[in-house]
Amino acid sequence: MDAASLPAALELVAGGGAGLSPEKRAVLGSSLLLLQRDYRFERVWFWGCIQGVRGSYYIAEGLGSDRAAPRSRLYSLNCVEWSLLPPVTAEMVAQAEQLKGRFQGDPSFEYTYTEIKEDAEGLFEGGKEPRIKEEARLVATIEQIDKAVGIIPRGAFLKTAHGSVHENRNFEGLSLTEAKKLSSYFHFTMPVNLKNKTLLEKADLDPSTDFLDSLEHDIPQVSWTVQLEKGGTVVVLRSLLWLGLTFYHIPMTKQYGYIYFGTGEKNFDLPFML
Repeated sequence: MDAASLPAALELVAGGGAGLSPEKRAVLGSSLLLLQRDYRFERVWFWGCIQGVRGSYYIAEGLGSDRAAPRSRLYSLNCVEWSLLPPVTAEMVAQAEQLKGRFQGDPSFEYTYTEIKEDAEGLFEGGKEPRIKEEARLVATIEQIDKAVGIIPRGAFLKTAHGSVHENRNFEGLSLTEAKKLSSYFHFTMPVNLKNKTLLEKADLDPSTDFLDSLEHDIPQVSWTVQLEKGGTVVVLRSLLWLGLTFYHIPMTKQYGYIYFGTGEKNFDLPFML
């Protein structure tokens, strides 16, 4: 969610139980602006909150002019002081996928071998006892969630001939009919299914707007719920794969965004819930 529209946006996703106290909202409103100034970001998004056993991580993302470029991720334990997270690597993600249980809420906490699945032994060289800091698990989990369920409406971003991605200034929102379709929303990450489309299928696509994978091809196909809230004026999508991820869009306006409030654990029980 964009930092400037955070108070109003939080009200729109409150139906799922996500939210911040009035004190936290007030503090975030000022600290995110200072964060944008100090790090010279073009835009700052409030990503959400991962709840740990002894504390919670409040996450922000800093963006440059190219929205598809890697984002800078920061966390705070009090919504005032922010720390920059290290760039995510494939090894971090592979290690984080093997971890089970809740976050502790302490970035310096180290997970030991007893807390990692036995089949992860091959990920570590030399037979050394693996130790993973919670800070590394945190940034890897954010990356996993962004790739799996970070979404935008169709037409909200444009891809230039040079490959960079920018916000579409002419985007005025989806119609109510289109806003209720999963095909109107895209994963804001490198496309996978798009590469497998035939030339005939690609002929109907606009390369400047249809350069991402739509939600209609997600597996399992019912991993999203689509609801109308606030008297039918707001379309809300919630992920059943990463419980706590909520996306909202007000049709015929530029207002949209997603936020995560959860434990940072993937819902592996989803196939048994269908």
